[in-house]
Amino acid sequence: MLRPAWLHVQRLLYLMGRRPDLLCGAIALSCALFVALRFTCSRAKDVVLPAKPPVHFFPLQSPVVDLFLGQIDYAEHLRQESEITLYFLYAPWCAQSIAAREEIEHVANNLADQVLFVAVNCWWHHGKCRKQRSFFFYPVIHLYHRSFGPIEYKGPLTAGYIEKFVRRVMSPVLYVPSMEKLKDFLFNLEPGVLGFFEFNASPQPPGYLTFFRSALHSLQKDYIDTIRFGVITCRALAKEISLSSPGSVYLHRNLNSSLVYPHQEMNFTAANICKWALDNRETLLHWIRPHGGKSLLLNNELKKGPALFMFIPFNPLAEEQPLLHEIMEVVMKYNSCTQSPQHVEREDVKPFPCCNTVVLPPWPLLSRVHNVCELCVNQSRGVSPLPVTEPHCNFVDIAAALDSFYLKEQIFLNFMSTVRGCSNFLSSYSPYFFYSACCQTVSGGRIASYQDNASSVLSSQGKDPNEKSHIVPHIEEKGQRTSSYDLTSHALTGLRCRTNKTLNMYLLDSNISWVYAERLGASSQERKFAAIIDLKEEIHYIIDQSQPLIGPTLGMMANSVIHGELISLATM
Repeated sequence: MLRPAWLHVQRLLYLMGRRPDLLCGAIALSCALFVALRFTCSRAKDVVLPAKPPVHFFPLQSPVVDLFLGQIDYAEHLRQESEITLYFLYAPWCAQSIAAREEIEHVANNLADQVLFVAVNCWWHHGKCRKQRSFFFYPVIHLYHRSFGPIEYKGPLTAGYIEKFVRRVMSPVLYVPSMEKLKDFLFNLEPGVLGFFEFNASPQPPGYLTFFRSALHSLQKDYIDTIRFGVITCRALAKEISLSSPGSVYLHRNLNSSLVYPHQEMNFTAANICKWALDNRETLLHWIRPHGGKSLLLNNELKKGPALFMFIPFNPLAEEQPLLHEIMEVVMKYNSCTQSPQHVEREDVKPFPCCNTVVLPPWPLLSRVHNVCELCVNQSRGVSPLPVTEPHCNFVDIAAALDSFYLKEQIFLNFMSTVRGCSNFLSSYSPYFFYSACCQTVSGGRIASYQDNASSVLSSQGKDPNEKSHIVPHIEEKGQRTSSYDLTSHALTGLRCRTNKTLNMYLLDSNISWVYAERLGASSQERKFAAIIDLKEEIHYIIDQSQPLIGPTLGMMANSVIHGELISLATM
C-alpha cells in the first residue's frame, strides 16, 4: 500500500520540478488558505464580549447591604452578628427582582434597627454565590433566626406580606397574658397552639426553647396556612384550656375536640411538635395566593368539589380585620354540627308552611269548572331551625314545588269535590322539604279572583298573562314573594352536616388577585366579590354585587347553592 503512494509523490515532485510555476502557485494557495483561516478564527473570538462587571443593585444610601459581586461568604459572616437576617438573592436582569427591590427597601426602612437586610447578586458568574448555589427562579428570600434557617419566604412580593412574615420570624411565639387575649388567640383564622411554661423559676424553663423552635419549624414548613404559637405563664389561665402541668402543649380546634401533646407517645422535640400540630390542625378557611405564573393551584382545589371563593381587600399588617372576622363567623356556623338531623325528636319537627294558590285548567266538558289547589312548601324546624313567627317564602321554592306537582298533575285534574282534600308528597330536590296540595273544585265567578291575581303575578315576572297553556298552572303568591332568603344565623348553622354536598371555602386578596375575580364576572369598585364554582356541574354562581359582602349575604349564597337554588345570584 505504501509503495504506490510513494510512487505518486515522486511523480508529483518530478512534475513540479519540471514546472516551477506550478510549485509557486501551490505554495501561494496554501499560504492564503492559512491566513484566511487564521483571520476567521480571530474574528470569531472577538464576537463574544466579556460580561460587564456588576454594579450596585440598591442605592448607596439604602439600609440594605448590597453584595453585588456575589460575596455570599461575607454575607454569612455578617449573619453571625445579627439575631434576625434577611437574604435577598437576586439576578440584576430579572424583572421580578427589579420589582421586588422597592418592596424590600420599604420593609428595610421599617425594620432596619431590628433586622439585617443583605442583598446578594447570585447571577454574577465570578461570584461565590453563583458557584456555590443554584436557583431555578429569582428572587429568593431567606430568613434566619440566629442559627436557625433558612426559612424561605414564598408569598407575594409586596411590602406588607414580606414585613408580616419577617415579624412572624422575629416573634414566632405570642405572649397570652389575659383571658381576653386568650379568646382573641383562639378565635382566629389560623390554627392555634398554646404552651404552658412557668418563667418564675428560671429565665428559660425546661422545654420552652424546644417549643420556640417548633414555631420556627412551622414557618419553614407552610407559609400560607401557618399555625400561631402562643405561650401562657399563668397557671389559672392555663387551666381554662385544661393545661395543669408546666411544659404542656395544647392544640385548639373549633369543631373537633382539642388535643394535648402526647408526651408519653412522642418525644418532646421541635420537629415532632411541629409535625403533630400540622397533622392534627383544623383548617376551615384556606388562603389561596396564585403567584401569577402557570400553576395547577386553582385546578387542584376545584377538583375537590364546589368551592366558594371570596375576594376581599386584605391588609396583612392591620391589627383588626372586621370583615375577616365576619367571614370566619359564617364559616364556623356553616361547619358547626351540634345536632344531627337523624337524632331530632319527633315532637320538635314542626313544619312552617309557604303556600300559593294554583289554578288548574278547566274541565274538558265544563269550561267554567276548575280545580283550585293551595300548594304549600313545608320544611322541618328540626332540620333547619328558623323562627316560626314569620313564614319564609320565595318564588324559587314554589317553582321547585311545581316540578314535583307536574308529575302528579293528572291526579289533581281528575279530583272533583266541593270539600278541600289534601295530599302530601316529597320534594324532588331535598329530603328536608315536603309539599302539600289541598284542592277544591270551584265553579262560576269565584274563579275570576284567582285568575286576576295569577295574571298580575305573571306580569310581574315578565310573562304574558294572555298566553294560554293547559300544562302550566297559574300561581298566586299572596304578597309573600321576596327577592332573597331572610336567613338568620340559625339557618346557616350546621348546613354542612344537613346536606350531602360540601362547600369548600377559600379567601383571596383582591389587591393582588383581582384579575381572577374579573374573569369570574366581578365589576365591583370596592374589590369585594364572591363566587361559587362547581367544576363537576360546569357552572358557577356570582353574588349579587349590589349587596354588601357581609355574613348574611354569604350565608344566603351558600344555602342557596347547596339546595340547588338560585336566589339573587347571577348565573354565568
